[in-house]
Amino acid sequence: MGMDTILAIDQGTSATKAYLLTPEGGFHPAGVRQHRQSHPHPGWVEHDGEEILGHIRDLVGAAEEASAMALANQGETVLAWDGRTKRPLAPAIVWQDGRTAPEIARLRAAGAEALTIERAGLPLDPYFSAAKLAWLLQNAPEAGELRRAGRLRLGTSDAFLLDALTGVFATDASTASRTSLMDLDLLTWDDELCAVFGVPMECLPTIRPSAGDFGALRRRGGRDLPVRASLVDQQAALYGHGGRAAGDLKITFGTGAFALGLTGARPRRQTASGLIPTVAWRRGGAAVYALDGGIFTAGAAVEWLLRVGLLEEYGALEQYRGAPVAERGLFFVPAQAGLGAPYWDRSARGAWLGLDLATSRLDLCRAVVEGIGFRAAELVGALGAAIGEEGRVSVDGGLTRSASFVQFLADALARPVAVAQSTDMTAFGVAWFCRDGADKAARVREPAGANWRLVLPRDGSAPELREAFAAAVAKVRGRGGPVEEG
Repeated sequence: MGMDTILAIDQGTSATKAYLLTPEGGFHPAGVRQHRQSHPHPGWVEHDGEEILGHIRDLVGAAEEASAMALANQGETVLAWDGRTKRPLAPAIVWQDGRTAPEIARLRAAGAEALTIERAGLPLDPYFSAAKLAWLLQNAPEAGELRRAGRLRLGTSDAFLLDALTGVFATDASTASRTSLMDLDLLTWDDELCAVFGVPMECLPTIRPSAGDFGALRRRGGRDLPVRASLVDQQAALYGHGGRAAGDLKITFGTGAFALGLTGARPRRQTASGLIPTVAWRRGGAAVYALDGGIFTAGAAVEWLLRVGLLEEYGALEQYRGAPVAERGLFFVPAQAGLGAPYWDRSARGAWLGLDLATSRLDLCRAVVEGIGFRAAELVGALGAAIGEEGRVSVDGGLTRSASFVQFLADALARPVAVAQSTDMTAFGVAWFCRDGADKAARVREPAGANWRLVLPRDGSAPELREAFAAAVAKVRGRGGPVEEG
């Protein structure tokens, strides 16, 4: 396995990307396929599971030199499907989707959140998979009939893809930790959690270590392609950033933005910071845990600016050369899909505050980008307080291609920011994890992977601006401060 060429599949929210990690440590793109995003009702976000499956088959077919595969998945996106035919019963419900908010409110009113925090480590929120799985059970055509026949399968997107590609109905511990159905200490499905959400345990996949045997794909010519690793995309990115020890911290700016910091061999329960514990990865019986904080709208906010015509092209953001618009009292709270950590307020919505007659279109766009930076600074501050990390922050993702955004982020943090250059850290991380998981004795040299650009903070009024942004968030929410969870 140490001499294998590994095909890394990054199955993300907007596209599926493929890369090859060679035995010599080279890391090369092998293809990309965009897929459709559907919004059939306000707050709903859906994907076509069969479209994504077809894209992965195409990418695998084009990578004939690969001798092993690793898969990174979206995390909380879910499907229901027929275990015999592998046909999805309905569109995939994406992690951003908020249709289960009424059910979450009902469960919270019934006192169920104390159990989800105690067992799964997670607050009640539509973001996590459990309520979405229950919705599919109740609403997907044929779900009841297939359940009675013993053919209904419910799971996160990785479980569907693995089942359809290799015939192995499984998920890994990192992905299962995002469902609200897994006991965070035991790494097994929990009877009581499943009962609370109304998700039948017999319809869920087996939980496996993140590195190991996930079956094999049949390819033309009869050669099998074994799948040797499966991880949530954010955990894969953390591994790609070199995260190995407690305190290691990264942020990935994609459709949303997600900060992840390693905490060690035991989970830390949710605190007043609003951060949540998660499994980073598991090898054999040993799990590594992390604390996680998410912004639901990051790159998606910039895409929205393009879609409504406020921003002509992505590069126009670099035209802004003045002081931050926040210094003039103009703020944008990026909450088009609600607020994640530390607030966990899905009712919040995006808003500009501080508009005046001198506000320009570019000012509006700049405020959106600064709002993403301020939200990231909130997450990093919370993670720093929880895990004691005071060094650099490493970042990757689409927004980090903007030099002005990264400089603003460094200024807002008042800390150095290391920017990953020229690689997909999610795919890089899952490939590297796959190789490390199977080759413990004779390591090939470390993959070339990312180069790093260090951005230093400039002197400024970061603490005052962060305070003013927090006040803007409080106005949007209509009440003050982060959630207080025990």
